[in-house]
Amino acid sequence: MQKAGLLFGACAQTWKSMRMASSSVARRNPLENKVALVTASTEGIGFAIARRLAQDGAHVVLSSRKQQKVDKAVAELQREGLSVTGTVCHVGKAEDRQRLVATAVNLHGGVDILVSNAAVNPFFGDVVDVTEEMWDKILGINVTATALMTTAVVPEMEKRGGGSVVIVASIGAYNMTSGMVPYNVSKTALLGLTKSLAVELAPRNIRVNCLAPGLIKTSFSRSLWEDQATLEKLKAAMQIKRIGKPEDCAGIVSFLCSEDASYITGETVVVAGGMPSRL
Repeated sequence: MQKAGLLFGACAQTWKSMRMASSSVARRNPLENKVALVTASTEGIGFAIARRLAQDGAHVVLSSRKQQKVDKAVAELQREGLSVTGTVCHVGKAEDRQRLVATAVNLHGGVDILVSNAAVNPFFGDVVDVTEEMWDKILGINVTATALMTTAVVPEMEKRGGGSVVIVASIGAYNMTSGMVPYNVSKTALLGLTKSLAVELAPRNIRVNCLAPGLIKTSFSRSLWEDQATLEKLKAAMQIKRIGKPEDCAGIVSFLCSEDASYITGETVVVAGGMPSRL
């Protein structure tokens, strides 16, 4: 009887160890064999997200408007042993969006994840000086192209039983910065787009969530952190008194794309050091 008890205890311990080992492997590779597209991902937040998704096991397809940037980013991540490829994609062009999706399908057999990060902000100044062409460009790239990029991956995600979309907005969707009216409006629109797409795509088992970064040290936000007076003013509004890093955003996106977030859709996660975010 004692031997049987000891044997049972040993078996139970072995089974527990196997389960813990399996769980550990799963958590080390929460996106194993997933295929991810990340737009505007050769530098800054997009690059950090692409790296993290690949580190977590995904096959990642990078994209940018310039081939030189794509080649440089892909080479850097491949040197790290990550499964990364890339292609040129101007998200405002239908043929480029189609090519990005086709690249993932041809190389990896489908698409599981889309991170829509591409955005422009070519205007800073008085709202009365914003031309119609400028409004069209900012809303076209930041909002319309995001919607069209998302719908382009839906058929491929459906073939694989579902997927996850993360749209990158901005703290500017909540805290309106003077001189950036079209950009602020476009980012606020992405909050609504996220909720609308989440409702529409839920029956297809596709989750849609949003990331709203605060002041992150990238070339895109250079005008805000290079000037010390502006930087100190912005830091005063934060609970965490430092400028953010692209990597501060990457783990959140990986989580939202993983099974750990399988019951989350239509939500926006603000990563802004505690800066107030109320519409």
